[in-house]
Amino acid sequence: MTFFSHLRKAAIATAFVFGATAVHADEQYFPLQSYRVGPYAAGGTGFFGGFIDYLNLINIRDGGVNGVKLTWSEGETQYEVEKGVEVYERLKSNPGIAAWNPLSVGIAYAMIDRITDDKVPLITINHGRTDTTDGRVFPYVFPLLLNPYSETSGIVNYIASKEGGLDKLKGKKIVVLYHGSPYGKETIPIYELLSQKYGFELSHIEVPHPGNEQQAQWLTIRREHPDYVVLRGWGVMNPVALKTAQKTGFPADHIVGNVWSNSEEDVIPAGDAAKGYTAITTQASGEQYPVVQEIVKTVYGAGKGNLEDKSRIGSVYHNLGIVNGILNVEAVRIAQAKFGNRTLTGDEVRWGFEHLKLDPARVEALGAKDLFHSINVSWDNHEGDGYVTFQQWDGKKWNVVSDWIAPDWKLLRPIIEKSSEAYAKEKGIKIRTAEDADAVVSN
Repeated sequence: MTFFSHLRKAAIATAFVFGATAVHADEQYFPLQSYRVGPYAAGGTGFFGGFIDYLNLINIRDGGVNGVKLTWSEGETQYEVEKGVEVYERLKSNPGIAAWNPLSVGIAYAMIDRITDDKVPLITINHGRTDTTDGRVFPYVFPLLLNPYSETSGIVNYIASKEGGLDKLKGKKIVVLYHGSPYGKETIPIYELLSQKYGFELSHIEVPHPGNEQQAQWLTIRREHPDYVVLRGWGVMNPVALKTAQKTGFPADHIVGNVWSNSEEDVIPAGDAAKGYTAITTQASGEQYPVVQEIVKTVYGAGKGNLEDKSRIGSVYHNLGIVNGILNVEAVRIAQAKFGNRTLTGDEVRWGFEHLKLDPARVEALGAKDLFHSINVSWDNHEGDGYVTFQQWDGKKWNVVSDWIAPDWKLLRPIIEKSSEAYAKEKGIKIRTAEDADAVVSN
């Protein structure tokens, strides 16, 4: 069976339930708005597979989090907003919800008001609305590890490093090829700002969903003759972009992918056209990390692994799901230390996320040294430090080609606050203080 046959076959497994419909006093529930069919199935099966594998590891190895079992159920969204909202409305009545993790910008946007009313965290790891980083205005939304603007800062800094410094960007041409969706359009303003700041010429070219046809876009790129193309893609758009770039003569080593254009599923289907392609990432790929090895031994060894195709263990999406599992579980653990080893309310878990501080020593203790760097969430900064690295595809595997890089927060934070404060004014939202953040709804 081929890799993609495994993906199609995995579509039948849309609900992996571990006591999800009958949450008791010693269980914490994770409703999963997953997608295992459609053009983005590779991302969905990998990410939610890794997330579930980590939850299973905690249950099997540790008996849950301090005796509290982790439960979950899935609802298929096909990455469609309407279906994502339907799954939310259907699953939100289950007791003991810890957090929502839709892995979809569109679905996340549609949920912000809902989860704020319900007082349950919404986790948008590596994506989502940028100004939700400001916890003063968005208390229940957590764009962990990376937001679209910090990603953009990291990509521009990386391109500058290849050219010899930020001052060498002046006069360069950069094209951003973006997915025609709210996710794809999110970074247009920040690229324009950085273009003005550093003097590079900028063009934005949209690729309509899902991205199967890009000939016209790449002919435009060939006419513009840019120095770099930033690929802000998703799903099938990415390998099509790489193959079409090759056909039009644009070199892969001058294409820099964003965080949703950085997986094996983006490059393997492109074949030789992907060799030399570079992409940003918040977590490394590979099976060598102790936590991944423990999942292989304990979870897959017990026949409870979520990935049908075991060759995907340690892939970019699978490892992202594992990291997301670590962050969710540690937020619960931190909240338990304050509120007790029991089923927590969503607001108590929110408090846990707002105190989610995993330094490199704690990351190593969790078996994830070099898998990801660290995270330092606070009540007013819901992302963390935003460390990223860059990886290059050699035709067989990803190789890290940079150190861990932090974004330019001095530049970004005022922009984020201006946007969030405008949102607060529009919606009539009171801007929180530290004291507000420490008050918790326990019932």
